[in-house]
Amino acid sequence: MKFTDGFWLLRDGVKALHATHLQKVEASSDGFTALVAPKVVEGRGATLNSALFELEFSSPLADVIGIRVRHHRGGNDSLSFELAQENPKTTFAKSDSSTSYTSGALTAQLSKGTAFNLEFIAGDRVLTHQRSKSISIFNDGGVHYLSAQLNLGVGELVYGLGERFTAFAKNGQSVDIWNADGGTSSEQAYKNIPFYLTNRGYGVFVNHTGKVSFEVASESVEKVQFSAECQDLQYFLIYGPTPAEILEKYTALTGRAPQLPEWSFGLWLSTSFVTDYDEKTVSSFIDEMEKREIPLDVFHFDCFWMREYQWCDFEWDPRTFPEPAAMLTRLKAKGLKISLWINPYIGQASPLFDEGKAGGYFLKRLDGSVWQWDLWQAGNAIVDFTNPAARDWFKSKLRPLLEMGVDCFKTDFGERIPTDVTYFNGADPNQMHNLYTQLYNATVWELLQEVKGADAIVFARSATAGGQKMPVHWGGDNTSSFESMAESLRGGLSLSLSGFGYWSHDIGGFEGDPDPAVFKRWLAFGLLSSHSRLHGNESVRVPWSIDEEAVEVTRTFVNLKKKLHPYLIKTMHEVTAKGLPMMRPMLLEFPEDPTAWFLDQQYMLGPDLLVAPIFTPNGEVTFYLPAGQWRNYFTDEVREGGRWLTETHGFNSLPLYARNGEK
Repeated sequence: MKFTDGFWLLRDGVKALHATHLQKVEASSDGFTALVAPKVVEGRGATLNSALFELEFSSPLADVIGIRVRHHRGGNDSLSFELAQENPKTTFAKSDSSTSYTSGALTAQLSKGTAFNLEFIAGDRVLTHQRSKSISIFNDGGVHYLSAQLNLGVGELVYGLGERFTAFAKNGQSVDIWNADGGTSSEQAYKNIPFYLTNRGYGVFVNHTGKVSFEVASESVEKVQFSAECQDLQYFLIYGPTPAEILEKYTALTGRAPQLPEWSFGLWLSTSFVTDYDEKTVSSFIDEMEKREIPLDVFHFDCFWMREYQWCDFEWDPRTFPEPAAMLTRLKAKGLKISLWINPYIGQASPLFDEGKAGGYFLKRLDGSVWQWDLWQAGNAIVDFTNPAARDWFKSKLRPLLEMGVDCFKTDFGERIPTDVTYFNGADPNQMHNLYTQLYNATVWELLQEVKGADAIVFARSATAGGQKMPVHWGGDNTSSFESMAESLRGGLSLSLSGFGYWSHDIGGFEGDPDPAVFKRWLAFGLLSSHSRLHGNESVRVPWSIDEEAVEVTRTFVNLKKKLHPYLIKTMHEVTAKGLPMMRPMLLEFPEDPTAWFLDQQYMLGPDLLVAPIFTPNGEVTFYLPAGQWRNYFTDEVREGGRWLTETHGFNSLPLYARNGEK
């Protein structure tokens, strides 16, 4: 949120107080607290009728220092994410000029005096700093905000903040951390993560579950500003120094993805969103895939496995699936895993609506009535996952499906959560908006772990910080164009720098009917992603519906991914052990190369394979090979890196290079 009118003035109606004069420092059992006045205090009289900033310093992990800024402590604390706490060894020291607090290789140094100065130091280098007007209270028309700014150096670039489809480097952008169902062609995002890292050796995580507004070199071009409507705001500075080490420490703090079942890395085929289908249709897709020698691992039933108007009742539509258990037995005999679409809404026509209303399992309006709307299904209510009984009830409706033979669920939606509601646990609805998806996915994930054990997996759309512990996530509603293919990749790379180890997307685009060239180029990209799914909206994505060449391309890249399976499994262990993503932006593997800082149309699949998707119908692609030797995966030709290359490829190929010339 922007509070200023240019560099000198505040916007009309905005009042500000800035941390200015350090008054007092007190050590505590796990850090220290500093009291800072919003003006120069020259005598006792100046302490009257004035606010104070309380800055609480702590360290949950080595190389991580947290600062909690408080104004008034009499209200309810802001909700926080679930974080690890390892109680690392820290050092607290005071001198005539400053107070320092050290965790691992990171030091926060707070200067004494009337000019506020907080520096974050690693070795002999100041990573970033907070000085004049960098910690503030803003009053905008009676609404109270806390705000913090961190300096950006010359050439410093900012990445992350969730799955964002805008420019890869976030400099110059205004970003609201607020989950929304906006598709891939807008500034909105399904997966908003209040975490960013820079190419200068550190990351920043804001531990606030509600709306956090980031101004990334936008309001003040020398700073990243983040603000929230609250009385206390906590943020952590995480020292790397490399991007990979920053992610390793951030995911140690917020959680890492578990091992996934090996079958999940195969091809997923969907019925698509609103298409007509029954068992005969489903079987025809599966049999045709087998006939055309295209390996298939997962079949997904999207929304109309249930009856219209009754999402969700978790009952098969008896008109099209009269014998679901027998059908699943037949499908699983073909070696397939089965996925079902669900969401956290209960339509008024669902037999579960009255049951949920009577049990108090839905979000309520302020007057105590059930909150409803007509979006998606008529009279939808929203399950209140802060109610333990509602979570158990929701699980009880899914469990019979798992016992019937279903293997996993696609947990769709969870973004359009209203704020004019009351929760069972009394939580602030603004701070619950983003956190809602965490409870939704966790409810399903817990059941899958209980029933499926190591085979647990969801296919989720919405997420917030920590959501990486419940994989896998896909990119949401894209369109059938090269532009949307590129924005999908940007979103995935941005998410990978936000702690998420796995990511997928709708091959060929969700909306519209893809041009054959778009579909075939997207196949290569999709089958060299961590997870691969054919899915659309009003039309199916079986390759023969495009053309015969699409069948060949699908077969080629499904088999290529099968061949890469041992490599992917090895990479999966890095995801779990270190929090590194399977699909890696180039800067993650080559942080010393300034060219890599800007690349968002290519990526590393694991540590050793470079993939450059093709975004042109004629197959021409320009990409960058970092320094070193690289072997063309298809031709075995070894090329020297440190340069840009332009190649032209048929649909059965793309730039795929193995690092160090290895086979």
